[in-house]
Amino acid sequence: MSDPAPLRRTPLHAVHVEMGARMVPFAGWDMPVQYTGIVEEHKVVRQSVGVFDISHMGQFIVSGKGAEAFLNRVLTNNINSLQPGQGQYTLLLNKKGGVIDDLIAYRTSEREFFLVVNASRIDADWEHLESQLTKDDDVMMANASDFTAGLAIQGPKAREVAAAVFGSAGSFPEHNTILVTMTDNGPMWLCGTGYTGEEGFEFFMPAEIAETWFRKIVDAVKAAGGVPCGLGARDTLRLEMGYPLNGNDLSEDRTPLQAGLGFFVDLDKGDFTGREALVAQKAAGLPDKLAAFRMTGVAPPPRPHYPVAHAGQIVGEVCSGTQSPSLSAGIGMAYVPLNAAAIGTTLEIEIRGRRFPAEVVKKPFYRKPSL
Repeated sequence: MSDPAPLRRTPLHAVHVEMGARMVPFAGWDMPVQYTGIVEEHKVVRQSVGVFDISHMGQFIVSGKGAEAFLNRVLTNNINSLQPGQGQYTLLLNKKGGVIDDLIAYRTSEREFFLVVNASRIDADWEHLESQLTKDDDVMMANASDFTAGLAIQGPKAREVAAAVFGSAGSFPEHNTILVTMTDNGPMWLCGTGYTGEEGFEFFMPAEIAETWFRKIVDAVKAAGGVPCGLGARDTLRLEMGYPLNGNDLSEDRTPLQAGLGFFVDLDKGDFTGREALVAQKAAGLPDKLAAFRMTGVAPPPRPHYPVAHAGQIVGEVCSGTQSPSLSAGIGMAYVPLNAAAIGTTLEIEIRGRRFPAEVVKKPFYRKPSL
């Protein structure tokens, strides 16, 4: 039996170790899962601000006269609707309509786009995009993933951190926008997005200057009452919002319609890879649907692959599941038949041989308290 491939390290790996982070394998990378504790980091992001290393994620630059038409042919959302400086959530599908990846596409100029893709899908995405190019496409693609680093600054005080780091005159990237700055070290991208449900931004930069920026941002985050955070809090924060995780909630075997992401699929924009399968599925009816559930009594936290029962029969398994730090209850998502997916339906989650009651609920699980 051959040895497994060594884990990759981000440009910030040594700094994470120096700061006391607990490192774990994730998607082929050695990443920080927590610094002081997942629950503490989670609550700090909801109340103040946190910074995450997202250098493991991939970045592609697609440019050229035919870039817009090419991307509209391979992505589900309508990229024609983007003006320079705007971005959108979108999906990359196979011919069966299955999800290869979910990503954010930004238009950085009339003929250039910046794609942020999932760490575990970088190679698959790149190979798929290359396979969709034809000799007539006037398109250039560059995979910048190995040369860039990324940070996500998330929380109600993210603007305060941005002002401290970039100066009060610096622009804050509003939701679904991108700002590009050229420096002596190369381009830097400020993106108004995040994976936590809080206001914030993602900051991508050349790898060689990542440590300097990370230390500067950590200082600003701590001055605002925040903390550096690991992937553990990132996962509980995204699940409270009902955001899917590729590999858990999204796969090449299920479509975005089954995953409840139809809002990000424009069937009227013209042909794109997977469209024919989605139209056929819509006409025939969905075989199942990704439902959100909340445990209704005292129970251990639901975890991925736990069986899900409805009316006494096993009908699926948990895709994502955790104990919500904000709600103090178990929450999760699972693909179940449509007759078990309606809001208010009673389910049972089988945990270590015992079944515990749960209820299908509307997403997001967590909503900001009213002021």
